[in-house]
Amino acid sequence: MSTDSSSRTAITRRRFLEFAQTGIGSTALMSMLADDHPVVGSGTPPHTAPRARRVIHIVATGGFSQVDSFDYKPQLARLHGTPLKSDEKPDVFFGKVGLLRQSDWPFRQRGNSGLWVSELFPHLAGVADELTVIKSMVAETSNHTPATFQENSGFRLNGFPVLGSWLSYGLGSASRNLPTHVVIPDPRGLPAGGSINWTNGFLPSEHQGVPLRARGTPLDDLFPSRPLPAATERDSRQLLALLNRQHLEQRGSDDALLGRIRSYQLAARMQLAVPEVTALDSETQATQQLYGLGREPTADFGRACLLARRLLQQGVRFVQLFSGGAFGRPRHNWDGHEDMVKNHGREAARVDQPLAALLTDLRRTGLLDDTVVLFTSEFGRTPFAQSNAGVLGTGRDHNQYGFSVWMAGGGLKGGYSYGSTDVYGWKASENITTWHDFHATLLHLLGIDHEELTFYHNGIERRLTNVHGKVIDAILS
Repeated sequence: MSTDSSSRTAITRRRFLEFAQTGIGSTALMSMLADDHPVVGSGTPPHTAPRARRVIHIVATGGFSQVDSFDYKPQLARLHGTPLKSDEKPDVFFGKVGLLRQSDWPFRQRGNSGLWVSELFPHLAGVADELTVIKSMVAETSNHTPATFQENSGFRLNGFPVLGSWLSYGLGSASRNLPTHVVIPDPRGLPAGGSINWTNGFLPSEHQGVPLRARGTPLDDLFPSRPLPAATERDSRQLLALLNRQHLEQRGSDDALLGRIRSYQLAARMQLAVPEVTALDSETQATQQLYGLGREPTADFGRACLLARRLLQQGVRFVQLFSGGAFGRPRHNWDGHEDMVKNHGREAARVDQPLAALLTDLRRTGLLDDTVVLFTSEFGRTPFAQSNAGVLGTGRDHNQYGFSVWMAGGGLKGGYSYGSTDVYGWKASENITTWHDFHATLLHLLGIDHEELTFYHNGIERRLTNVHGKVIDAILS
């Protein structure tokens, strides 16, 4: 057998990898003992003074209805049960254009601002003065999967970095022991497109989203399957550090390899950090009750919101929460084709109190001053029923032409609405806003010029906003 250094390295690595099958735990102590450098992204100094430093993004999967939540259209009550009067034939996903349908939840003006919010969200209505509602969003498709990709990455195709990955790349990490980009999926299932919605795309792999569970085991393989002697762990980590250095020297600059090494080092440090940050029982009973923990239907999403706040406090820059997942039958998301009252009533009951609690908690802890909270959906719903012509159905179809999202927090005008749809709530008619505009505005709040945050890939200087996007100055405080 050859005794040259490359042969010895190959054999040693093979034996080590066999040992490493005991789990992520076999890399932890090495990282803590041998690595004196924090895991950081490739962040650059901000282009402008940032108004915010971190983001929580809530994704209402399936398409929540603007005319039943934040886009008050009193004409719909008067026109309820009548045909849509338009020279344009609506192009909707299932091709069924029924009669106009009023909101199933009454609207009232809320707070000092008088912002219109329906009874679908009674708890959010109580913090209406924190909300900045954009009522004139448009999307390029009414198909769930490409629309969700565009919501997250700015592109309808997969393979592009998502918002959280761009922020990790642009801002770098503020935490040594936790990822920059964390995702909390709905425990009922993954969104349309699955884990592609937190991909790093062509950015270095260290910027991909790391999914955590808000209930049960937060992360698979966080600890070894069997206990190991401390000396064995220490020696194995020191060996791994040596082998990684040698492998990098042999291969030269390799972003994929370096990203994988960093991810293992981060995983090692997460062994200590994750159990601590996910220990929601350490919160006071008053805080747990505020979020609706310990009771249905708010327990799951309440835990996700509280975990998001705790992650921010530990330096995580971007936390994404999914409200809704599986698209089978029954649908566990906001896709209200058949029965709006049953569908939206169920989903809103899960998230309304926890969302209001999150804003309240962020405000009282001072975090909301430099945190942006986003609540978005891939598209909205039609103001007319999804049914055959001349029939008043109980559901609504997909609507890419005009829908609402809201933002809250640092640098934004609270209790403010921007843009509008037509008299029916069907199409955006004033201050039409694209996902590129939305993303450009968020980056601006974080001190980033969306035209300057680029990554060279396949001969193109890629960016989150492609070649589009403008900052919505009117919503800035």
